[in-house]
Amino acid sequence: MIVIAAEQVHQCNPDDGSWLYQMIHMDQNWAASLATTDGVAALFSGVTVLRRPDLHHRATAWSELIFSGATAHRIESRFRELVDELGAATPEHLVTGDSDPALSGRLAPVLRRLREDETNPRLDELAETISISKYQLIRAVKQATGLAPLAWRQNARIQKARQLLRDGHAIADTAHELGFTDQSHFHRVFRAHVATSPGAYRA
Repeated sequence: MIVIAAEQVHQCNPDDGSWLYQMIHMDQNWAASLATTDGVAALFSGVTVLRRPDLHHRATAWSELIFSGATAHRIESRFRELVDELGAATPEHLVTGDSDPALSGRLAPVLRRLREDETNPRLDELAETISISKYQLIRAVKQATGLAPLAWRQNARIQKARQLLRDGHAIADTAHELGFTDQSHFHRVFRAHVATSPGAYRA
């Protein structure tokens, strides 16, 4: 089992061959709020790899429960037990997020603009807002997020797109709201990030 914290840069593609896996996406704050043990803080701080067949079976049983018609109370209760067990388990491999609060704070206005500005802001203009060079900005954003500025922007836009599509927004409206030049461009970028089309994701 692999637990990947929110905002943690990762990829799910194998180096060789193919993988078969099930993914469950959830709100991290909600998941952490259900825990009753302190170990969950570490669980949601990076990437945690657990090799415990019993926990794998518990997680699979819980995911099946979601589609079984069980009540929300029962689903939440079973998940609370599962997340406590995951937090208490000893990981076989752990990659922690190397966040630097001072750097993150300094970059906050840049990341906010990258996330919210529908235009494509120039790197030298963004760098000027926090009094560094364009190349220093590229290095700083990559250090703080794991991605170069424009790659981070694309990822943030697709995360927002997923939210809008889940909320029932039309594909064309979503593409327009996020500043994509046209729907086909949005389709290509979305598929590259999510491995499915916006239409299939919305369905």
